[in-house]
Amino acid sequence: MLISYLILIDDFMSKLVNLCKRIVSGIWGLFTLTRSVVLNSIFILLFVGFLIAIFSDADQIIVPNKSALVLNLQGDLVEQKREVNPMDAFLMEALDEKEDNPEVLLADLLNVIEKAKNDDRVQLLVLQLSGLKSAGLSKLQDVGSALTHFKTSGKKIIALGDSFSQDQYYLASHADDIWMNPQGFMLLDGYDRYNLYFKSALEKLSINQHIFRVGTFKSAVEPFIRDDMSEQAKLANTLWLNDLWQQYKVDVAKQRDFDVSNFDDKIEDLLNKFSKANSSFANYALENKWIDQLKTRTQMRNDLISLVGKNKKGDSYNHIGYKNYLAATSSILPEENNFKNKVAVIIAKGPILNGTQKPGTIGGDSTAKLLRQARYNDEVKAVVLRVDSPGGSAFASEIIRQEVERLKTAGKPVVASMGTYAASGGYWISASADQIIASPSTITGSIGIFGMMMTFEDSLSKLGIHTDGVGTTDISGFGPTRPLTKGMSQLFQLSINKGYQDFISLVATNRDMTLSQVDAVAQGRVWSGKKAKELGLVDELGNLNDAIVSAANLAQLEKYDTLIIKKEPSSRNLLIKKMMGEAYSFANIAFGMTDNVTLNDLSSVANINNQPMTQFISQLQAEVSKMNQFNDPQGMYTLCLVCNIQ
Repeated sequence: MLISYLILIDDFMSKLVNLCKRIVSGIWGLFTLTRSVVLNSIFILLFVGFLIAIFSDADQIIVPNKSALVLNLQGDLVEQKREVNPMDAFLMEALDEKEDNPEVLLADLLNVIEKAKNDDRVQLLVLQLSGLKSAGLSKLQDVGSALTHFKTSGKKIIALGDSFSQDQYYLASHADDIWMNPQGFMLLDGYDRYNLYFKSALEKLSINQHIFRVGTFKSAVEPFIRDDMSEQAKLANTLWLNDLWQQYKVDVAKQRDFDVSNFDDKIEDLLNKFSKANSSFANYALENKWIDQLKTRTQMRNDLISLVGKNKKGDSYNHIGYKNYLAATSSILPEENNFKNKVAVIIAKGPILNGTQKPGTIGGDSTAKLLRQARYNDEVKAVVLRVDSPGGSAFASEIIRQEVERLKTAGKPVVASMGTYAASGGYWISASADQIIASPSTITGSIGIFGMMMTFEDSLSKLGIHTDGVGTTDISGFGPTRPLTKGMSQLFQLSINKGYQDFISLVATNRDMTLSQVDAVAQGRVWSGKKAKELGLVDELGNLNDAIVSAANLAQLEKYDTLIIKKEPSSRNLLIKKMMGEAYSFANIAFGMTDNVTLNDLSSVANINNQPMTQFISQLQAEVSKMNQFNDPQGMYTLCLVCNIQ
């Protein structure tokens, strides 16, 4: 009986195993089939794109006649884009997935506006800015100048949206007409700088922080040693924040033709105005002359149709989006240079790190290599170093600065052109240039040095973990699990003191100032470009074009071309990018996958990125990652962590 029972169980288990095998086999077969279909589809699309790339003589994207160009910008406005794998970029486009942190290249945007100004097919410029994130006032000023120049063509600019952030509104103020949804939102709250502070949290975790710095105003490390902002930091930050805010107000007031006093309402006055506007942010914006008209999306669409007509589908106004216009007007082949003499432009954007880094981050070795390319190129007669950086590694900054010196020794003048940021290490790499040109709103200075490390001996001891042993010298076994000795602390502080003296010495030498004069404006203090000129830290106020002209004048060039020197993508990536671009253009035509703009694309005020918890977590992650990414071999940094403003 028992044997029969066991046989039945064995038979049942065998059948169960076989059934499971068949189920797993079926699922795996389905997975394999799906994978094959997806991969084959991608291959076919790439193959078609490759054929088009070989045999096609014309661009696939056509700019409609009598159309509106819509600047539907998505992401951060930047001087240099991050390096993105072309396959990843294509798949995101093909699958209609949104990039996590999209970017808009400033040079592309300025180029598009200039081309549209002279393009008879474009009758109207529409600013649909709901997707624009951070920009920086200096970049906004450059785009604002381009929009003002666009209007000299007699063409109209209309800005529209459900809401406007402060950066978005700066550009919108350059429009002839601003439309906002009756349920829209807008409030200009000025600039601020608030940090998270971790001193008490670190104490509760028994983490010991060791700070080495020079500079009364070098507040980059304050979040780790205080629970609030120091009075010195508040004083310095208030000065440059007010300077930038004043520039913002003056620019907007000029464009909107009202007085600069039409800002900064006291809370009592704001509440009074808001109540009179029926407690509506849209009505408040209208009555305050921030905007011109309140219109629903349907009204906006119909009014735009009356200006440029309907599109081919008949469901919207005749238009082309920013990305499609950029693709349609950009040449695949490099532009021909007519003149032998060149002014080279090298972009130094992002934090300064040691070694070789990808575009969007400044690498000591990789940026130095670009400067060497300019030095070895006989056609390059002058160089513009475009700096948009809050700093970083002191060692990497010095490696870059030494290459600037070698360019000058080779007889090639160098002009440093400062963008949104050129502070700390950003100023270090600029200091040796023959001339420094900054935007009035550039955040610069922050001449100071710091080092920081944490030790976890007390945290580990609470867990019952201890470090002990022997070494052959007084500094043997130095590390994060042991206390930092008094001698080692003194050693590090002496090194930081030397770094600060090196910093102010190179500034004094190159700016024709005494050490005491530099020290008086250094100490880690941040300045606006406008104030920095008054203090002698920069020579002139202007933009990148002004810097290029200045470099040409220093090299005594009457006729010249501009040459952008940048990291060249591999031949493999170039081929993939070419194939992807043509394949995507083919998909646009064959399947209607265009970047058509509808008024329903306007993002709502209650965006997920504006949720309080999301904001807090993002800010916390950002604070940690700032310190995590740096790799100076001596742990010595010249970095401005307070330069990012809201």
